[in-house]
Amino acid sequence: MTGEPPSPDGPDEFPTDEELPDETVTVDDITPFTVDDDGFEDIDDFAAAEWKNETTADERIRTVINKTTVLKSAGDIADAALVSETKARATLNKLAEEGIVRSHQTDSGKLYARDPEWHLLKQIRQLAGSETLVDQIQRVKQEIAAYNAKYDATDPAELLVSDKDLDQDELDDVSHWRTAERELGYLRAAYRFKEAKDTVASETEPRDKQTGNQTTSPGGNHPPLQ
Repeated sequence: MTGEPPSPDGPDEFPTDEELPDETVTVDDITPFTVDDDGFEDIDDFAAAEWKNETTADERIRTVINKTTVLKSAGDIADAALVSETKARATLNKLAEEGIVRSHQTDSGKLYARDPEWHLLKQIRQLAGSETLVDQIQRVKQEIAAYNAKYDATDPAELLVSDKDLDQDELDDVSHWRTAERELGYLRAAYRFKEAKDTVASETEPRDKQTGNQTTSPGGNHPPLQ
């Protein structure tokens, strides 16, 4: 391996006769799906069957609820997740107990949606684990600074309430500006979360699991207690 990118004209080396299959491979021999598509006239029905075949009921329910921002019934979620209403309700109630889903009791039954706080914390935890977190923060700050300089405004709201008539390109900038500010908020929260985790980890002293005795002193300047 040379580490060089492949040539746009094709590979530099081709398989030998011994490496080639005995019979010529055609497109018909390649089957990327696990479900036979011969029995489906509608592509949506085929996609649903493929999804159902490749996932569990719980996985599909979690996929649907993770995208559900407004309260919906267990029946609606069951239809989207290709499961029975009974299965959907049982899984949703379990997820509600875990804090992943929020539920609301109405006269006609219980409604469900993803818990916004849990979803936000999930995003922050994922961002905190990124090795490029600082670079992402700097990139978004530079993007916002460019908007500040371009419109001589501190934030997009100031531009919107100004007397200036905004054309479509400027309105698009406002939308992107708002997105950048929201992204920066998430990234900063993730950075603080990472710092807090690192601080807790550094302050946690190892302890002897068998005796319960402290093996290192709080200041780190004294030998372990015997």
